[in-house]
Amino acid sequence: MSKYFSMLRGINVSGQKKIKMNELISLYESLSFKNVTTYIQSGNVLFDSSADNLVSLAEKIEKEIKKEFLFEVPVIIRTKEELKHIIKTNPFLKREDIDHSKLHITFLTKTVKKPIPPKIMETKSAEDEFFTSNKEIYLFCPKGYGRTKYNNNFFERYLSMNATTRNWNTIMAISRLMDV
Repeated sequence: MSKYFSMLRGINVSGQKKIKMNELISLYESLSFKNVTTYIQSGNVLFDSSADNLVSLAEKIEKEIKKEFLFEVPVIIRTKEELKHIIKTNPFLKREDIDHSKLHITFLTKTVKKPIPPKIMETKSAEDEFFTSNKEIYLFCPKGYGRTKYNNNFFERYLSMNATTRNWNTIMAISRLMDV
């Protein structure tokens, strides 16, 4: 059995796509996942499974959500080992001037192809910064994520893939729950 961290994009935001966490736990358990737990109301689910294909796991969860709740929700999954690597390689942690409460990780469904599309690089921000690495984008938003141009929709539009973002505090809390 492997430990996984799945993120549902856009549930329980502004009254849209409501899913109660106990219903989400039941849904995951119905898929034969073990040790299912959620963290806060925004669609963070930790679980164990013997399956090892993350794309198939995500598709299986998405299909069941559509069947149960009658709406589509993109699901992005990372392994315990991937989460450990993401935390360890965050380039912003090397800087002393960084407020950790302003750090975010945007998780992508696929690896970012190099070179990065020019439209992304042309969209400069005076304050916000980002680095791409594999299937993640490390963000520093000193005025807050709600004010950045570098949101999920921005990256989805220019990278042509699903994205979901979590703040650094959430990532660290999940890492503790997964014993990373």
